[in-house]
Amino acid sequence: MIAIMLAGATSVLISLFGSRWLIGFFGTRGQGQPILGKEDRGPEHHMMKQGTPTMGGLAIVAAALIGWLVAHLRRGLPFADQTLIVWVGVLFMAGMGFLDDYIKVRKRHNRGIFWKQKNYITMAASILMAWWLVVGTGISETISATRGAAGLEVPTVVWVVWAGAIIWATTNAVNVTDGLDGLAAGSALMGFGAFTIIAYWAFRNPDIYGSVVNPLDIGVFSAAFAGGCLGFLWWNAAPARIFMGDVGALAIGSALAFCALTLNTTLLLILICGINVIEAGSVAIQMGVFKASGRKKRLFRMSPIHHHFELIGWPETTVIIRFWLISAICVSVALGIFIADFTNISAGTL
Repeated sequence: MIAIMLAGATSVLISLFGSRWLIGFFGTRGQGQPILGKEDRGPEHHMMKQGTPTMGGLAIVAAALIGWLVAHLRRGLPFADQTLIVWVGVLFMAGMGFLDDYIKVRKRHNRGIFWKQKNYITMAASILMAWWLVVGTGISETISATRGAAGLEVPTVVWVVWAGAIIWATTNAVNVTDGLDGLAAGSALMGFGAFTIIAYWAFRNPDIYGSVVNPLDIGVFSAAFAGGCLGFLWWNAAPARIFMGDVGALAIGSALAFCALTLNTTLLLILICGINVIEAGSVAIQMGVFKASGRKKRLFRMSPIHHHFELIGWPETTVIIRFWLISAICVSVALGIFIADFTNISAGTL
């Protein structure tokens, strides 16, 4: 528990001061976020935010990495192969996001060079990372909600494709959610908090969660990301003084997915990232309706759905807080399911 607290506290401080430094660094260099206008069917009601410093996700990722490393200064916490592989995946996604952010800022347009290509690259990388986890660690190859022993055993190839799809989908879902001040960081903070609890619970009960490899290190990893999001929120809360950019959204999304995969809670991820599922689902539904109607009708005034609620009259802060509440409810239900499963197992062993 001390290692988890050390990782979280260190990450909060580094993210808090690191984000403030990035505001000045990017602000003086004109590295501001471009906003899609009416001609691109973008949220033109956010045009006043154009020029706000972006790429603040660098502070989140750096803070999480340093917090995780500092926690390992304590004896008894080894560097787990599984978590090292996870970090490679997170840093790759962060690098992809940084490159896209940099080109957006340089071109002064909110579409990087990748646009469609980025999806193919991140999908390939997600499947590759899933495969590496299988061949490089003893990760459980099950599709489970609360523990590997209660999951569905599938062939290795199926699990790799499933896990790759989870990483890719969660990464993109968080990226879609990152459209209002503090929305993505706040909901991710709750998700990482849930995974920290799950990981520590698994560490304290190895007889029940024996299929989870090195859960304490995953708990430290999750706590470090929670701290990074918390420190960043100080400056990202409405009205935001800095945006996380794709570098932060892609890193956070992949980190959440990796937590679910390594803790055998991939099905529970649907609830833990409930608000991200709603946001990404609204985009998919909007596109489906638009194409089915011959490109004439749209279900929402604008997608993702947070923009729809803004356009029907909700103030931005109202949308953010209500979406945070939805996220909190989803995370609470997920933790309730996890704890209820543990209670049933414990009762059966008495």
